[in-house]
Amino acid sequence: MGRVTERRRVIRVRDGAVSTRPDTLVAEEPLEIRLNGKPLAITMRTPGDDFSLAAGFLVSEGVVGAKDEVTGIAYCAGATADGANTYNVVDVRLAPDVPLPDITLERNVYTTSSCGLCGKASLDAVRTRTRWPAAETGGHAPFRIAPDTLTLLPDRLRAAQRVFDRTGGLHAAALFTADGELLGVREDVGRHNAVDKLVGDALRDGALPLTSALLLVSGRASFELAQKAVMAGIPALAAVSAPSSLAVDLAAETGLTLVGFLRGGSMNVYAGGWRLGLDDEPAEPSGA
Repeated sequence: MGRVTERRRVIRVRDGAVSTRPDTLVAEEPLEIRLNGKPLAITMRTPGDDFSLAAGFLVSEGVVGAKDEVTGIAYCAGATADGANTYNVVDVRLAPDVPLPDITLERNVYTTSSCGLCGKASLDAVRTRTRWPAAETGGHAPFRIAPDTLTLLPDRLRAAQRVFDRTGGLHAAALFTADGELLGVREDVGRHNAVDKLVGDALRDGALPLTSALLLVSGRASFELAQKAVMAGIPALAAVSAPSSLAVDLAAETGLTLVGFLRGGSMNVYAGGWRLGLDDEPAEPSGA
């Protein structure tokens, strides 16, 4: 299996002094995701937690939503001349009663480590495909988190970023309870991959929907990250950087609480402020 980090020689310049030294870099390799043996998508990722990455990707795509809908995940033979396994191809097997998506040349997807499936789905498509709309409780107690608790979470996420400490080149995503307890964290060269790994862990543990958790990401809150939160039943998404306009629109459409610029004691709340006690009543989604 591929390594999470690799070493490279670097010329270092500090205050006019030049030296050479080895540097630790985050690894980036392609992962092909197959569905019942047929190619579905390729993503650039940091090796590790590949089975969870594939499972989380399928949750985001609306293909699966329960543990028993996946019968198996395995590495396929790689493309080396001697037939050695490159650990860069994963095949997901679905239960017989799970409908297969339309896998065609037009459907096959290449995702970069920085972007994900940008603009692939419309706001209405995400709102109608999710099994667990954030605006509804689905029999669970409504999620609430205090702003004072929320401001503590970036430091807790940063403290859990082990590979970032060695490379400085990874995004991170974490799940927290309303009391600020860290439930899980994943790092990856792609922020959308880090989220997929978390969601995939939950699917494989039979823990979906994640209606009692907040998702925190180390970078910006883009449309694809909001989409992944909604598809996993996550009621709140927070980011240390800015959201995109489409992410805000999606949050309003679906009832997702969206927080940006979560730094120190400050934050901007773009949607769903009632979960933070900032409104008396839940705001109506714009598409309602």
